[in-house]
Amino acid sequence: MKTIHIVVTGMVQGVGFRYFTVRRAQNLGLGGWVRNLPDGRVEAVAQGHDADVGTLVDLLRTGPAASDVTDLKVEEIEHEAFSMFDVRF
Repeated sequence: MKTIHIVVTGMVQGVGFRYFTVRRAQNLGLGGWVRNLPDGRVEAVAQGHDADVGTLVDLLRTGPAASDVTDLKVEEIEHEAFSMFDVRF
């Protein structure tokens, strides 16, 4: 099990990025959350098997069609327990 913190920069708000993230994470069986930040970035925490977490990171590097990801920072963090993946406000 791996838990990571992700911050995505670029045109990632107002383009369905959070819901793209939720759908992909749920399809991969991951737990965690995603939210918009006040500065225009998107932040997420994802937890699951290493390969599935890595797949989500790869998907977020591109994002949905309307987005334009310019940077993606990932760091492994201390394990938390999540029962699902959802949007935080």
